[in-house]
Parts: sequence; C-alpha cells; structure tokens
Amino acid sequence: MAEEKKPTPQAAAGTDSNEVAVEAQIVGQFIKDLSFENPSLGKLLEGPAEPPSIKLEINVAAKKLKQDDFFESVIDFKAVASNKDGTIYDLEVLYAGLFRIKNMPEAALEPFLLVNCPTLTFPFLRRLVADITREGGFPPLLLDPIDFGQLFMRRKQDMAAAANSKPN
Repeated sequence: MAEEKKPTPQAAAGTDSNEVAVEAQIVGQFIKDLSFENPSLGKLLEGPAEPPSIKLEINVAAKKLKQDDFFESVIDFKAVASNKDGTIYDLEVLYAGLFRIKNMPEAALEPFLLVNCPTLTFPFLRRLVADITREGGFPPLLLDPIDFGQLFMRRKQDMAAAANSKPN
C-alpha cells in the first residue's frame, strides 16, 4: 500500500522552502522636532473672535540608517489656525518611527516605509497633536485618519507628471 504524502505548509502555500520570511519590527518612535507658537494671544483676549480656519499639511519621508536593516519613517505635520486677526497658533511636528526591516524585496520597501510605517505611528502623532493644542489653551485638534496609501499614489503621480512635463 502506497503512503500518501501530505504537502508541507510551504508547499501548500506555493512558497519555496528556500525563501526567507520578511521581518518588520518597530524599534521605537519619537518626536524629532516640535514647535508650537501662539503669536496672537493678546488679540484673542480682547474679545470674541471669529472661528479659525485651520490649514493642515502632511508629508512623509523615509531613509535608511547606517545600521544594517534600520530605517526611519517620518511624518512631517503642520497645522496653522488663523482668522482675520492673524495667526492663532502654528504647530509643526516631525514624528518618526525607527523600524528594523529584514528580507524585504527592494520594490516593496518604499511603499512599506511611506505607507505602512506612518500608518502605524500616526495614532500616536494624532494624540500628541490633540494634547499640544489643548495644552496651548485651545480646543484639541482632533485629526481624521489619513490614507497614507492615497498620499503615496498621489506623490507618485505628481512625480511622473513632473518628469513628463520637463522639456527634453
């Protein structure tokens, strides 16, 4: 009687046993730079002011560090609240995550650093922004979730459009 061989989990999944698994680990996260300015406090104390308009700017950058397999992913966040009397507050934060990434294909590394990594650190930045604006004497600025995948795709499209519009 012939013995039936059951496929190994790797074979069943269609992977080669020689392939090495991708490893990604958050080593730490931290504030790289922080600035909060409240330049118009005197004007605000003079009486009720009109509601502010808030301008937000969010960028993401990443780089490989000198140590093997270590990368930094940084969210560059800016919020300026203003009304007809001027700037109410100006908040700038560089919030970074330190990641150890092994065996990731080169083609997947950039999207991982600019989409997945900021997605992991953003909730902590969101809380920090709310705390700082509240401690600055204002209602907390509560940020909506951000689709970093959409930001990444838009950035790629903008870069492609800029490259196509350059004269040869």
